[in-house]
Amino acid sequence: MYDPTVARLTYRALLGRRRALILGALPLLLIVIAVVVRGLTGADDQTAVNVLGGFALATMVPIIGVIAGTGAIGPEIDDGSVVYLLSKPLKRPTIIFTKLIVAIAVTMVFSAVPTMIAGLILNGNGQQIAVAYTVAALVASIAYAALFLLLGTVSRHAVVLGLVYALVWEALFGSLVPGARTLSVQQWALAVAHKVAGGDLVTSDVGLTTATVLLVAVTVLATWYAGQKLRSLTLAGEE
Repeated sequence: MYDPTVARLTYRALLGRRRALILGALPLLLIVIAVVVRGLTGADDQTAVNVLGGFALATMVPIIGVIAGTGAIGPEIDDGSVVYLLSKPLKRPTIIFTKLIVAIAVTMVFSAVPTMIAGLILNGNGQQIAVAYTVAALVASIAYAALFLLLGTVSRHAVVLGLVYALVWEALFGSLVPGARTLSVQQWALAVAHKVAGGDLVTSDVGLTTATVLLVAVTVLATWYAGQKLRSLTLAGEE
C-alpha cells in the first residue's frame, strides 16, 4: 500500500522551494506571536488557549492541510503529468495511500511541531495545554490531509474549496451556528485535546466518542473515495 518512489516524488513536489516557503510562513508567524504575547502578558493559561486555539488549530493547521493535501496530487492532475504515474504498474489505492501518508507527515511537521513550541513559549505547558493542542494538531492533520487530498482528486479548484471549508465553514459558521460545529474537524480535534488537558480550559462541542468515530470515518471514506476517483480518471484517460 506504500510506494517509496511515489512518496519521494510527492515529498519533492510538496517541499520545493516555493511551497516550502508558504508552508513555513504560518508556523513562523505563530512562534513570533507566541514570543510577543509572552513578553507582553507573561505566562497565562487562558492566553495560551486563546492563541493555540484561535490561531494554531483554527487557522494554521487547516491551511497547511489545504496546501499539503491538495498539493500532493492536484498539480499532477492539472498539468496532466499524473498520466505518467498512472501508466506505471501501481494500484490506484496504493498511489492515493502513499500520497496521503506524505500529506499527513508534512501537515504534522509544519503544524504540530510549531504548536508545541508556541505552547511551551506561552505557558511552559502549564495544565498540559501545549501537549493537548499538539495532539489536537496531530489528529486534525490526518483528517485534513485526507479531506483535501480528496478535493485535489475531484476538483481543479481544490485549494479554493479547501480554504472555503477551513476559513468559512469552520472558522465562521463554526463559531456562529452550533449545529455546524458537529461537522467540524477542529471541534473533533478539540475533543481529543480536552481529554488530554482535562479541566475546563480546553473545550469542545463534540463528545470524545463521537469525535473519534467521525475522525476515523472521514479519513477512511475520503481516502477510499479518492482512490475510486483516481481509478475512474484512469479509465477516462484510457478511453
